[in-house]
Amino acid sequence: MAVTIDHWLSRVTRKPSINCDDRPAHTEVTLVVIHSISLPAGVFGTNLVPAFFCNELNLADHPQLHSLEGMRVSPHVYITRRGLVTQFVPFNRRAWHAGASSFGSQLACNDFSIGIELEGTEHGEYTDSQYRKLIGVLVTLIAKYPSISLSRIVGHQEIAPLRKKDPGAGFEWERIYAEVAGHSNQISNY
Repeated sequence: MAVTIDHWLSRVTRKPSINCDDRPAHTEVTLVVIHSISLPAGVFGTNLVPAFFCNELNLADHPQLHSLEGMRVSPHVYITRRGLVTQFVPFNRRAWHAGASSFGSQLACNDFSIGIELEGTEHGEYTDSQYRKLIGVLVTLIAKYPSISLSRIVGHQEIAPLRKKDPGAGFEWERIYAEVAGHSNQISNY
């Protein structure tokens, strides 16, 4: 996997979303935010999540969906329970994933971050397939955007603690940090 010249991941599905815009001029990508999502809540494999990110969601498909009317949301990347990766927004553009947020003294995390959504819930666990793909994506992003470090890979709850709890207690942060560090060290030794 690599980041192409046009800021898309190679060898993943592309499904461009209009829910994005330009980053502020001279803004460097320095943060990755991990999220979780399922539609309806707690239901997996419905294909409603990609529809939501592309404004193609039929609100009549489920009563829970009505609360999403008018929402315009997009991550850069979405990883299903089976480990299928879809990219919605090129990394040089601002995806709309973080909302009102801050990291350290920096406000508006969408400006300088990459958003990755995992199919899941803040109360559950994630699959090995998701972890494998997420680690591959993170290693690729660190290689392309050297200002991203392990300490700058965070959950949504860290940048919006009063609003969000994802990816949740079931997310294996230690696994992510250890495996990404191991892969990154292998890359830097070449």
